[in-house]
Amino acid sequence: MLKARTGILLGEHKREMAIRTLGMRARRMGAESVGAYLSVLAQSPDSDEWHDFVNAFTINHTAFFREQHHFEILKKFVRTRSKPISIWCAAASTGEEPYSLAMTLCEALPAAQGQCRVWATDIDTHAIARARKGVYTLERVKDIPEVLLKKYFLRGTAAKAGLVRVKPILRDMIDFEPLNLLDSRWPVDGKFDAIFCRNTMIYFDRDTQSVLLDRFAPLLKKDGLLFAGHSENFTYLTKRFKLQGQTVYTAVG
Repeated sequence: MLKARTGILLGEHKREMAIRTLGMRARRMGAESVGAYLSVLAQSPDSDEWHDFVNAFTINHTAFFREQHHFEILKKFVRTRSKPISIWCAAASTGEEPYSLAMTLCEALPAAQGQCRVWATDIDTHAIARARKGVYTLERVKDIPEVLLKKYFLRGTAAKAGLVRVKPILRDMIDFEPLNLLDSRWPVDGKFDAIFCRNTMIYFDRDTQSVLLDRFAPLLKKDGLLFAGHSENFTYLTKRFKLQGQTVYTAVG
């Protein structure tokens, strides 16, 4: 049911986790058993419970400036591009990646606020809600250089001590939306200079990966870039992209 809805494929090693997760959801729904809970889902494809079901299985492992070399590549890349710049962060999680993108754009271009947009999507509705708030603990932002932390974050005081909030200069550049990559239609308006879809495809089978890559390709502008995760290799999955280096791809044709 999870794979059909989202493309996420749980391996056999996730069996115990799945049992615990389904048991928790069943109890919260007041279902007498996991089987009864799954029957309710199967019979109610538009139920709000589907959001919580999917959210319970998503993995929000992320960090600011994760895989730093990608942001250095992006900084150089956008300086060569015609404006405006548009970037899709297709697995935004709790916001660390899209805010890192926005900081990179601001540091690369003096007028980034008026010239750049980041579309940040994720299937996890709870994660997107947290990302919109842009509030993080000091532990979460420890890898951000101090100069950028002072420039783009506000430190909390009193009851908010130990927290930071993203400044409007970044938040205003990003549009956060929930999105299932398996949806038959994506609400895309125009093309992108770059698509970040990192450490997400590893949760899909090869057929699903190929389909998504074929859908990404026509959404990139000429010579646009697709950024993948460090453990992802698309070279043998599609002819629509060629490896440029360091898990960065360009569309072919």
